[in-house]
Amino acid sequence: MSFFDHLDVLRKHLIRAVIAIAVFTGIAFYFNEEILDKIIFGPKKPDFWTYRMMCKLVEHFPSLGKDMCITKINGEIINTEMAGQFNLQLNVCVMCGIVVGFPYLLWEIWRFIKPALHENERKSASGFVFFASVLFIIGIFFGYFVVCPLSVNFLTGYTVSAEIKNTFTVDSYLSSVATLTLGTGIIFELPVIIFILSKLGLMTPKLMRSSRRYAAVIILIIAAIVTPTPDIMTMLIVATPLFLLYELSIFVSAYIEKRRKRLMLLSTLTNKNITNRIHNSL
Repeated sequence: MSFFDHLDVLRKHLIRAVIAIAVFTGIAFYFNEEILDKIIFGPKKPDFWTYRMMCKLVEHFPSLGKDMCITKINGEIINTEMAGQFNLQLNVCVMCGIVVGFPYLLWEIWRFIKPALHENERKSASGFVFFASVLFIIGIFFGYFVVCPLSVNFLTGYTVSAEIKNTFTVDSYLSSVATLTLGTGIIFELPVIIFILSKLGLMTPKLMRSSRRYAAVIILIIAAIVTPTPDIMTMLIVATPLFLLYELSIFVSAYIEKRRKRLMLLSTLTNKNITNRIHNSL
């Protein structure tokens, strides 16, 4: 196939993915009231699941301090544009369509790449769509139930002067929720990225182990950016899964390197046996 033929095949895969996302977006439009009230504005309500669990932790462990039990979320969300609420509804539904349709998008990409792989490469990467989708979903849940509510609580209650009242536009609120949630989902794809880089020979477990201290600093910086809260505990809550993901990525890279060495050894032994057979036949 020529380059343009490949582009045409890719276009067909992407069109099917876009159609699937459009279908999920339409379904989100049908349930838009429940999605807006219970999901999007959930972290803004004091009865949100995360806040209730934090209060239960305080009940069982009073030493954590009463400040950890959140019973009120400050700030008020307002609309300052004529089409603000319509844009909010549209953006929320499209975002939901992308999140739900993400596994199907990965599957279409996999179907495009699969014919170009050798048989052993197909077998080793057969679980790409499943693991990438699972990690993305776990990241979405972690971002929505941990990162997002902690950040919303801090940002809505943060003041530098009693003369300033916290009021936020719907665009600002949605942007924060989407960035924290989707950003965490993307960050959780680290093992998949390391898997691809290791297959390409660009990443090795030795390099990752030697760079662990630098990775720790980068992870702490990312956690500090994602959770703009002043307390170290919140930052560590976010940083801990990232540390675990990095260690998992080292394990993945080590597995790929071990598999590559085993295949190279098997290939060498096979070539040696063939050479010996030829020599014996002569």
